[in-house]
Amino acid sequence: MIYLMLLWTFFRIGIVGFGGGYVIIPLLKSEIELNQWLTAEEFADIVAVSQMTPGPIGINAATFIGIRTAGILGGITATVGMVLPSLILVVIVAHMIQKFKESTIVQSVLQGIRPAVIGLIAYAVVFFASMSVYSETVTNINFRGAAIFVIILALTLKWKIHPILAIFTSAALGVLLYLI
Repeated sequence: MIYLMLLWTFFRIGIVGFGGGYVIIPLLKSEIELNQWLTAEEFADIVAVSQMTPGPIGINAATFIGIRTAGILGGITATVGMVLPSLILVVIVAHMIQKFKESTIVQSVLQGIRPAVIGLIAYAVVFFASMSVYSETVTNINFRGAAIFVIILALTLKWKIHPILAIFTSAALGVLLYLI
């Protein structure tokens, strides 16, 4: 039964995952809380680790949650559930791409989805800020986490450092600020 639950849960997440990994974070969080698969901190850690490992956040998170919930077969089941909607959609769109290319209805749907994607990404930003920069209220600031955020943001905006370098720099800053 757990395998069907994992397959169905991640299929539903995968089918509405327009915009990639950050967009599905609220969906993942909601399902994880509903099924009590992980704590909020464990979820934040999984997403952070998913950022550092190759592959999309959603697939990495689905695999980890599946393994944590039901072993290797659970990981495979959750991953298949996450990937299956995209596979089906790509096959359908590949056959009908010329028809949809100029469709005003499809263009209107996409215009409506784009602002929602930004809203979902903003939700992910607020969630991660509450896990690393402030706790529960904005007045309870984690100054070390806030410092790392500001440094990485500045390095990224001003000097356009590569994301991998940003991750390694933030890891080094974490060691420096949290262990020393």
